Amino acid sequence: MSGAESFAPTPLLLSHGARTRLATLIEEQDNPRLKLRVYVTGGGCSGFQYGFDFAEEVADDDTVIEFGDVSLVVDPLSYQYLVGSTVDYEEGLAGARFLVQNPNATTTCGCGASFMV
Repeated sequence: MSGAESFAPTPLLLSHGARTRLATLIEEQDNPRLKLRVYVTGGGCSGFQYGFDFAEEVADDDTVIEFGDVSLVVDPLSYQYLVGSTVDYEEGLAGARFLVQNPNATTTCGCGASFMV
């Protein structure tokens, strides 16, 4: 491989657990148009924080990443912070939640909901 080769950034990934949970939620809502919107906002104890929401509508500049019957939607501002990340789902003593495993984060808070790049 020569040094002149370039590769496109890895898009967001969705773990098997997150896919399964998302498919269940879509089925419970009886709305196959629902997508999981993943976004980044300012705030949190480390500078930025992750957010999740359901979306039916997709803006022209949103990125939609499909995983079979389920999809993620990311706005362009958030996408730059999330490239290469994996959206996962966990159930534990603190409850059940979607979370982001972000290789771009240089610092994360203890709960994993906020980060710094």
